[in-house]
Amino acid sequence: MSRKRLQQLTDSLSRSAKHFSKSEVECLIKLFDTLAAKSSSRSAAAGLERSVFQESLHSAFGLPDGIVADRVFRTFDKNNDSCIGVVEWVEGLAVLLRGTLEEKIKYCFEVYDLNGDGYISRDEMFRMLKNSLIQQSSEEDPDEGIKDLVDIALKKMDYDHDGKLSFMDFEKAVRDENLLLEAFGPCLPDIKSRMAFEEKTFQEARKLSF
Repeated sequence: MSRKRLQQLTDSLSRSAKHFSKSEVECLIKLFDTLAAKSSSRSAAAGLERSVFQESLHSAFGLPDGIVADRVFRTFDKNNDSCIGVVEWVEGLAVLLRGTLEEKIKYCFEVYDLNGDGYISRDEMFRMLKNSLIQQSSEEDPDEGIKDLVDIALKKMDYDHDGKLSFMDFEKAVRDENLLLEAFGPCLPDIKSRMAFEEKTFQEARKLSF
């Protein structure tokens, strides 16, 4: 990427991804370029292909494989072109790393709404909980326990009692109890991995600020 193009992108993204400074945005663009070089030649021009994106988030933040990883990819991929462009990369990481509670509620709801119909259904809760719990469980058939968890979640979060969670249900539940933000599986980095990623990625930016 030319210096001029980098400067233009940095200026534009530091306005849209308000949680980052200009020098931090530049670091994220450089990281994006490094990762894009690992994508197949067809994808590299457009951005990060799914496997490279998911591997980078898994190694940086320990986000699990499976349904949730697929949904995180789709949530970043705002234009639905099956790869992550540099703008999607920086703006997505702004929410993941430094998003407000409101931004994180919207992000998690979008991840959990598997079919994009504006609701988290009983079946979607079951599939996501099964995906995240099966990796930690040695039980042969944990389905009954997962069904119980879905019932508990609905009892606690389904304020209008329609058997599914609207965005309003989810938002109210999380605002009342922040721990419910990732109720259906981890899709945000924990504080330790977030800090480690920032320390490693923004080293150059910090040097420039001293």
